[in-house]
Amino acid sequence: MTEKPWSPLDIPGRRIGYARVSTPDQKLRMQLDALKYARCERIFRDHGVSGGKASRPGLDRALAVLQPGDGLVVLKLDRLGRSVSHLASLLTRFHDREIHFCSLTEGINTTTPGGKLVFHIIAAVAEFQRDIIRENTCQGIEAARRRGKQIGRPHALDLEAILATHRDILENGTPIHIAAQRLKVSHATLGRAFKRIGLIGMRDACS
Repeated sequence: MTEKPWSPLDIPGRRIGYARVSTPDQKLRMQLDALKYARCERIFRDHGVSGGKASRPGLDRALAVLQPGDGLVVLKLDRLGRSVSHLASLLTRFHDREIHFCSLTEGINTTTPGGKLVFHIIAAVAEFQRDIIRENTCQGIEAARRRGKQIGRPHALDLEAILATHRDILENGTPIHIAAQRLKVSHATLGRAFKRIGLIGMRDACS
């Protein structure tokens, strides 16, 4: 028996659309038409906003109205986020709040077994990336010490604090200046800490 094709209409609650383009001269029309065709009840948009930003006005408003059982619908996965870690953080947030996610182009729908599998794969890849960053940083420091290289004065933030703060910014949308205040360091110090351990994509999140 042929399995019934998935559809965004399978989402049990409301369908909330989200559209984004990175530069002011780009058009949202194609995304908006697709989201209307998917019968989204409301559509939120960010025009001229980078996908690397953890906090975006349109996305923040969409997240605020989503309730358990609702689904967030996008035309393409990269409209939601530009990095695996950010996508994983958002999808985990949806999962914890019992919110479904649907990407029309990639055929991802977390109401289906296949969509749930994609969620777990993205989360696993993001965790793998964090582990690689942690391992490479520690190995680099240890190798430098064995060579007798002066590492320099101790950094204001250790590796675990940097990774935990990075996750907080991506998962909770915490502004970097607030995260820096909690760590009792400057905005610039936290930005340099992200750069030091190779966490790419934070420049947009920090602006």
